[in-house]
Amino acid sequence: MAGDSSFDIVSQFDEQELVNAIDQTRREVQTRFDLKDTKTEITQNKDNVTIVTESTLSLKGVRDILESKAVRRGLSLKIFKPGEEENAAGGRIRQVLQLQQGISQELAKEISKFIRDKYPKVRPQIQGEAVRVTAKSRDELQAVITAVKQKDFPVALQFINYRG
Repeated sequence: MAGDSSFDIVSQFDEQELVNAIDQTRREVQTRFDLKDTKTEITQNKDNVTIVTESTLSLKGVRDILESKAVRRGLSLKIFKPGEEENAAGGRIRQVLQLQQGISQELAKEISKFIRDKYPKVRPQIQGEAVRVTAKSRDELQAVITAVKQKDFPVALQFINYRG
């Protein structure tokens, strides 16, 4: 096995960058003319972000700001899975954005099959919420990374622990 190279495919995001993006969004909402009187609240839990505001229009504005701040901080928009808009107390609107992190077993199997079908010499292995990809050649691993990036999977994927 000596001479094999490998890397892991994971789906994770920098939680501190998300906190910073939410803080910047709160500040911008308080200063923007069209949003400052909407009494908008943005709260973050471990696995979701909740936005409560006065109307669907202001909700859309707040989400646009949050998404642009997240992208500027290097976060993929695929980490947000928006839930239904629902009515909150006082005639307000609430929306919960689930935070997606980790690769489900079904998606890990789909990624492994995609890699195996396209690159028969490469060995993908599912390890919890990650997929380890091993090959003899670094060039094959680079080709796998390129192919996986080009295919549009439903979650943000990162390539870490590259060992040559």
